[in-house]
Amino acid sequence: MYDRKQTRVVKIGSVSIGGDHPIAIQSMTNTRTEDAEATIRQILRLEDAGCEIIRATVPTPEAAKAFSVIKKSIHIPLVADIHFDYRMAIAAMENGADKIRINPGNLGSDENLRAVVSCAKERAVPIRVGVNGGSLDKDLLEKYGGITAQGLSESALRKVRMITDLGYENLVISIKSSNVPLCLEAYERVSEACDFPLHVGITEAGTLFRGTIKSCAGIGAILSRGIGDTIRVSLTGDPAEEVRVAKELLRSLGLRKEGIEIVSCPTCGRTAINLIHLAEQVEKMTEQYSDKTLKIAVMGCVVNGPGEARDADLGIAGGKGEGLLFKHGEILRKLPENELLAALEDELKHWN
Repeated sequence: MYDRKQTRVVKIGSVSIGGDHPIAIQSMTNTRTEDAEATIRQILRLEDAGCEIIRATVPTPEAAKAFSVIKKSIHIPLVADIHFDYRMAIAAMENGADKIRINPGNLGSDENLRAVVSCAKERAVPIRVGVNGGSLDKDLLEKYGGITAQGLSESALRKVRMITDLGYENLVISIKSSNVPLCLEAYERVSEACDFPLHVGITEAGTLFRGTIKSCAGIGAILSRGIGDTIRVSLTGDPAEEVRVAKELLRSLGLRKEGIEIVSCPTCGRTAINLIHLAEQVEKMTEQYSDKTLKIAVMGCVVNGPGEARDADLGIAGGKGEGLLFKHGEILRKLPENELLAALEDELKHWN
């Protein structure tokens, strides 16, 4: 387990982040927020996938009004994503937003920011201060000769001061870039400079394949330094995939234990079973048992499989037309290849 930096605790609806609280998984809807029914359907599906905080864009008064409808039908905190119109931030909070995400420099004037902060303070709504390379202050671009970690971190802290100077410190910070080394350095700098909880992500990471790799490399590196209180994996695709990747990322770092972890060996010349297909079947089958916490191994060799996967709770190891079902490294029985999956599921059903 990594030693996490102790940050302030911020309560977002029913979920607290920071301090000793678990790292929370976030995602963002890609429906039109104005279409409350479609947005609710997507959020409920994301809840089933394991999402713990959800964000939706609020570009119009109709989207803000939809928040009050959406809130009644979901079970996780709802965050409003605000870009340039400060009035949408206020409207979203008036309609029940559990948190707002803003870039204070994009709201038009000090008076606009003051109005947003006043409303947040009155309703005890946390503010996520978000900065990224695309919105970096012009003077910092000139000062550092482009988008740099120094510029991003300095911009984030500058935006935070704009709000704390107004007497409000119920804040979360995010500093996002699609450049992994730059993002890592920026988060390290901000983490050293303050104790506000940090929302970690690699922005514009890409499609499912490339985006997963980039996100895991970047977010994993940041978390491994004890930095981060909530994460979002940003993928061009189904938001449910963001949640699945985030869950597996946290589990692989030992930051989450709940759920089923699946390990499977790479194929080699000894493999005499369709291991790729079997591993895919096991992965699909276990999706309905997300309430259980255990490690399952899918191995391609009956000679070494049970021994190599001794730390797994349950496992199967294939041979030529047959395979072994094992538990904690001990062989339970030998079965025909076409019965392995059913036997594994039967053991899983009765797992406590």
